[in-house]
Amino acid sequence: MTTDSCDLCGSEGGEPIWRDARLRIVRVADPDYPAYCRVIWNGHVREMTDLCPADRTHLMNVVFAVEAALRCLAGVEKINLASFGNLTPHVHWHVVARTPGDRHFPEPLWGAARARGAPVRIEVSVELLKQTVRRALARLPKE
Repeated sequence: MTTDSCDLCGSEGGEPIWRDARLRIVRVADPDYPAYCRVIWNGHVREMTDLCPADRTHLMNVVFAVEAALRCLAGVEKINLASFGNLTPHVHWHVVARTPGDRHFPEPLWGAARARGAPVRIEVSVELLKQTVRRALARLPKE
């Protein structure tokens, strides 16, 4: 795959929340999961081990900061972290806030949806995500 055909090289990959020179955080447009973010490496890199150790550390610190931010949202039961890249071989992490009764709970998002009772709905605006993520990022150790 070339960078020309890479979905994450050719687009933001979601609604921008925050970025620095190495990576970006976006909100994924999914009405069932309003607190679903991706942390995407800006350059086209296929695997975590293709990054130098300092870049790996920076990426994971940001992933953990996004996790911490989403945990602060009311109604969140669990946070799922995932890095696949099978369909889009570009380093990125999914950080998803899960709620009891969501379409897939307690199964992964990528499995079959389950018929469940009324889900706990959380209302999360992009602005709230931006504020919450920025507060979590401000607590990161300085590099």
